[in-house]
Amino acid sequence: MVELVPMTHAAFEVFLDSAVRDYAQDKITAGTWSEEQALELSTQEFQALLPNGVDTPDHYLFTIVARDTITTETQTAVGMLWFAIKDFGAGQIAFLYNFEIAEPFRRRGYGTQALQALEHEVAQLGLTKIALHVFGYNQGAFALYQKMGYAITDISMAKTITSQP
Repeated sequence: MVELVPMTHAAFEVFLDSAVRDYAQDKITAGTWSEEQALELSTQEFQALLPNGVDTPDHYLFTIVARDTITTETQTAVGMLWFAIKDFGAGQIAFLYNFEIAEPFRRRGYGTQALQALEHEVAQLGLTKIALHVFGYNQGAFALYQKMGYAITDISMAKTITSQP
């Protein structure tokens, strides 16, 4: 059983450090940013999105906690989830900015349960749609989102051109 627990300030600091580095690496892997710029650009994006950290209005940051199904007393942090209320022109939606199950806990159903818990949180806020971005190389995440009923809405593509002979 998985529960979304509001992220503490201490957990946010750990999350932020890791998330900034991970996002920079994702952008490098995707070919969007250079290695020289990536960390600075990632830091700037996070500062712009979360100027008040965990207390930024309309942003919801959670620690994903797995509870022992027998006693429900034992709990383990297995990941994190961050969404915000956004309006991209067609009304308010929940936009999933960051979602990660820690490596040792992957492929155990926690991702599915966390996305179901996200749906519950979003519905409680009166929203009816969740949107997200997934990097093209992240096939595991892509498969999970498709399994959970997420549909492709846009596809961005790029091609690297090598010098001509």
